[in-house]
Amino acid sequence: MVIDIHTHIFPDDLAPRAKQALIDNANGEYMPMHDMTADSLIESMDKSGVDISVIQPIVTKRHQFEKINAWADVINNDRIIPFGSIWPHSDDWKEQVDTVAKMGFKGIKFHCEYQEFEVDAPEMLPIYDRIFDRGLIALFHAGYDPISTGALRSSPKQFANIAKELRGGVIIAAHLGGCRQWDEVAENYAGHDEIYIDTSMGLAYYPHETFLNIVKALGVDHILFGSDSPWTDPGEEIKILKTLPLSDEDKELILCRNARRLLGI
Repeated sequence: MVIDIHTHIFPDDLAPRAKQALIDNANGEYMPMHDMTADSLIESMDKSGVDISVIQPIVTKRHQFEKINAWADVINNDRIIPFGSIWPHSDDWKEQVDTVAKMGFKGIKFHCEYQEFEVDAPEMLPIYDRIFDRGLIALFHAGYDPISTGALRSSPKQFANIAKELRGGVIIAAHLGGCRQWDEVAENYAGHDEIYIDTSMGLAYYPHETFLNIVKALGVDHILFGSDSPWTDPGEEIKILKTLPLSDEDKELILCRNARRLLGI
């Protein structure tokens, strides 16, 4: 089995506009591998040998909360597992977290650049605490994003700060713990059992020696396969992973078993 912990799709009627907007936001730096609908994701999974994809929606305005999470609930099936999302700047963030938990989602996705907050801001800590108290995972975009302007709002040091403050729950820092900040990952995350990282954006981008050093520092049981589909081809990412000097058991942990443990499947 292969579980892709980090993918993105949109409702069919929204997908064409969302696809073009994201291409524009990235200034063409990344080009999607499919059309960002549920059907196109399943087709990509079948070609790539992915059994289950976890989608990571992002609420970028308060009024999107109900609609995005309701849509995610509808598309939940044996191939697609959705996380929920909240708008953290709302006065009703507690109710939003509780709603996501009651809907049965496994976690909540955050994107500091699109949602405009510092990942370790003091006002965010009670939100994370409630998320963890409800048994939810918090998955974050980590590090560089094409829309970033000025200083980045998340870094390995900041995620380590969260772990020190809260001491509980599960944090997944995407893009190998911090896109384009990979030299800082091992130093800051080692010893923090709360922090997991995914491989998204991806084994075709960061040096393989850096990846192997991070696996050694964090432990293979804290590494999750993620493609950030449609922005990379999961099939190519899987092929690269299988060529690396890791044991078959380690590769199985990364591709499947770690995610199954966290997701309870």
